[in-house]
Amino acid sequence: MEKDKTVSNTTIRRLTKYYRYIEELNSKNVKIVSSYTLGKMMGISPSLIRQDFNAIGEFGRQGHGYQLDTLKQEIGNFLGLNKVHNMIVIGAGNLGQTLANYDGFDKVGFPIKALFDINPKLIGMKINGVEIIDLDNLKSFIKNNNIDIGILCVRKHCVQEMTDILVDAGIKGIWNFSATDINVPDDVKVENVNFSNSLFTLSYLMNDKYNLA
Repeated sequence: MEKDKTVSNTTIRRLTKYYRYIEELNSKNVKIVSSYTLGKMMGISPSLIRQDFNAIGEFGRQGHGYQLDTLKQEIGNFLGLNKVHNMIVIGAGNLGQTLANYDGFDKVGFPIKALFDINPKLIGMKINGVEIIDLDNLKSFIKNNNIDIGILCVRKHCVQEMTDILVDAGIKGIWNFSATDINVPDDVKVENVNFSNSLFTLSYLMNDKYNLA
């Protein structure tokens, strides 16, 4: 199925959430799900769910619900989850090691293959079976291990330098935890994760709730 270029980022983020709930239903041997049932689970209106699904294809029948296997496959194909995406972490400090210790990435097809750092005390250590490698070997490791995504867990003063190295080595996806914006070519995609922004959003939602009381 060819991707619809008009699908909004908001819809894409909901699709990732649908995929997670569909996997949960799959684990319970559910075969068919309706937009009403899925909406009730997720707190989303059935009409919005149908609208989101129609944006990426036609694979349900009115009144019959959605075949869960088909739904998972179609959403997975749209999100690019039909293949393994190898990842590396730049920066083996507390955050980098925490990410490496999380087994969930591997289970959904995003294995972390290595961590990189300049600290000689860390190089050679293994975190959850993943080795910390000298940063000098970064480019060769990327080229020899089919790496798709670079995860940035470095300080602000060196984040653009590390970004440039990743881009030069052929990385096309960057997951940026550095809390600062980075400059990349148009063909390199970036997902920024800023913990402060997330907390600020939570603060707004809490205050908004109180204001309505």
